[in-house]
Amino acid sequence: MTADDDAERSDAVGARPHNWVGTRPHKREVPPPDGGGERRLSTDRLMPVPEGLAGMRVDAGLARLLGLSRSAAAAIAEDGGVVVDGVQAAKSDRLKSGAWLQVRLPESPAPLENTPVEIEGMTILYSDDDIVAVDKPAAVAAHASVGWTGTTVLGGLAAAGYRITTSGVHERQGIVHRLDVGTSGVMVVAISERAYTALKRAFKHRLVDKRYHALVQGHPDPSSGTIDAPIGRHPGHEWKFAVTRKGRHSITHYDTLEAFVAASLLDVQLETGRTHQIRVHFAALRHPCCGDLVYGADPKLANRLGLEHQWLHARSLAFAHPADGRRVEIVSPYPPDLRHALDVLRAEG
Repeated sequence: MTADDDAERSDAVGARPHNWVGTRPHKREVPPPDGGGERRLSTDRLMPVPEGLAGMRVDAGLARLLGLSRSAAAAIAEDGGVVVDGVQAAKSDRLKSGAWLQVRLPESPAPLENTPVEIEGMTILYSDDDIVAVDKPAAVAAHASVGWTGTTVLGGLAAAGYRITTSGVHERQGIVHRLDVGTSGVMVVAISERAYTALKRAFKHRLVDKRYHALVQGHPDPSSGTIDAPIGRHPGHEWKFAVTRKGRHSITHYDTLEAFVAASLLDVQLETGRTHQIRVHFAALRHPCCGDLVYGADPKLANRLGLEHQWLHARSLAFAHPADGRRVEIVSPYPPDLRHALDVLRAEG
């Protein structure tokens, strides 16, 4: 999540939003496929392969890092857009830990659009004339962005007939907070201008109660507590986030709900809302979210639990309604893949 972006070791843990990759971006021209017409720019991103992705196929690892569909990642590789340690890689090549991965992401000259697409698993949890709250599945972005080719919450709402005409950047109209691509759960979108203004202010001034459930490796000690550690860019890898001395003030409260042999289910409350806050804080304590390979999770445990992304769920949001001030609390149930992981752990005793 962004633990959520309202939008998430000692000095280094973390990762950038899944629809981005790399450090030191630079532009270069890419000839049109037919040899004619306009030339378009592409963006090159450079990053090391995290240890957790070692042994994965290039297309699978790229999909995990960028939050792309497997087919979209394969298309980038097939177009010659993936270079590993200076050698162009095929989609079926295997990644090695620490290898340098260079990815070419074409940039569209057209304005970013949230293409209306019905999204399987995205349901409406609450709606009225001012706001709509959705149950966001993993692998869905909040809104369109450069390099993201998958579905978006705003596109899903458009397909469902919702018309959002608030101020703000065109492709982010109505967005008052975000969830990471790989994070599921409740997300609220403003429909009216008064809701947009009021909710932006509420998130900024920490007037929204944001609760997450996270399945982390091991057993945090103490079982309930507060993590107060600043978060900023990873000092060695710009595409990551980390606990750093010069980072932004970040506070996470947690309680253990259930303990298993290999993991713990936590109730997490965010006092601040830094990018990847939950993921960074627990990785810094050596208790990464299960399935979060970018932040050091055990790939064998992830496979055993059937996880293809971090086990992190935006469980509930509570806030004053922008129209009349009444308290609104919206709760999201676990999706099937997260329930399955818990079932596996409970069966193991």
